[in-house]
Amino acid sequence: MATPVLEAALADARYAEVVIVLREHLARVLEDGPCAAHLASVKSDKDEIALYRALAPDAVLLLPNSFGSAWRAFRAGVKPRAGSALHGRRFLLQKSFAPRMRAGRRIDSPTAELQRDVAALFDIRVPDLHPHLHVRDELVREERARLERLGVDLARGYVLCCPGAAYGAAKLWPVEHFAAALDGLFERHGWRAVVTGGPGEEALCDEVARLTRHGAVSLSSEPRDLARLKALVRESRLMLVGDSGPRWYAAAFDVPCVSVMGPNDPGLTATSLEHARIVRRTDLECSPCMQRVCPLGHHACMRELPPQRVLEAAEQLLVQSPHDAIGPR
Repeated sequence: MATPVLEAALADARYAEVVIVLREHLARVLEDGPCAAHLASVKSDKDEIALYRALAPDAVLLLPNSFGSAWRAFRAGVKPRAGSALHGRRFLLQKSFAPRMRAGRRIDSPTAELQRDVAALFDIRVPDLHPHLHVRDELVREERARLERLGVDLARGYVLCCPGAAYGAAKLWPVEHFAAALDGLFERHGWRAVVTGGPGEEALCDEVARLTRHGAVSLSSEPRDLARLKALVRESRLMLVGDSGPRWYAAAFDVPCVSVMGPNDPGLTATSLEHARIVRRTDLECSPCMQRVCPLGHHACMRELPPQRVLEAAEQLLVQSPHDAIGPR
């Protein structure tokens, strides 16, 4: 979601140099594009503070909303510091933007729009909010060769499934639901499922693949990183994900995507939905609770969200965004 702001800052002639500071494991997201030459990755909070002091920038634009990100810039003594006035951090900033709030929650302010408004504190104009990602052809060829080695029929196409959710257990749709939805898509379109995830999600990926009747492919034992994921997403016919980051990869490459959402407020991510469908329950008084673990223990927002709802959303989406038009490049 931050890529439109990053590229707008790079294009702003008033800045002789732009440095994009991010955690080391995220650097591969921005490979192969205009941001790549401007990255400075850090491993820890201590490294981030030291880097700020070494760079001694004329201004710091904080795109994360966390208290910690503002605290580290404050500790480094760099200023002016600009960012959102959330999580009690306004006193750490010289310039801040306060989104609308109700009962302590942000409303009517999707994260991408909030980042655009924060960028405006330094008069950086962001022309659109569509995510921008780039992937080199060599990596795409490597991933296509790997899928063929694993038995995926690329001529027919595949569904890419990311069942994990780093935020917490409350975001996880049951593995049997993922498997049933993937089987339904195979029966309707002949698209075999490819299941992947981040570090620590190997068992989850394997279980989803094991439960499918058509024999989904799990990449749990294969090399995986955020650069390879771009190639996998770009070439897929459809993405099926939870409420997680890979959904924004699909948006960047205009790949049809169905996202299953439980505890989170859909309004906070309500941008770049042209080729997306959000499937969630709207009949629960407890939702959205914004909690990492279901506070009531029943997890009804996800457990009682049937695969048929996802299949219906996928079919509606594919009529609007035919895979032949925006499928594999």
